[in-house]
Amino acid sequence: MIRLQRVGRANDPSFRVVLTEKRNATKSGKFLEVLGSYNSRGGKAVLNKERVTKWLKDGVQLSDTARNILINHKLIKGDKVKFIGKNKTKEVVAEVKAQETKAPEAATAQV
Repeated sequence: MIRLQRVGRANDPSFRVVLTEKRNATKSGKFLEVLGSYNSRGGKAVLNKERVTKWLKDGVQLSDTARNILINHKLIKGDKVKFIGKNKTKEVVAEVKAQETKAPEAATAQV
């Protein structure tokens, strides 16, 4: 699985983009390969594009946040995933857009 691993000081988050087994805890420090880094404050990611595409071709799963980062950097195509907090529901952005397009239709029907 490709996901983020937090590194950095308190109140100054930065993340590694790592390849790890899904059952490993995020803070365990166990990973197979470092694929890049992500600075959440600036929104800047530095990725090893060759290695990321190699692992994606091999069928590696992505965490929601890692998926959104790869979509931003045009490494994969698709809809972003809207993730609302820990242990809460997640929705695909396309579904949200579909609901938004239905809302104006309902508003015009009431007028």
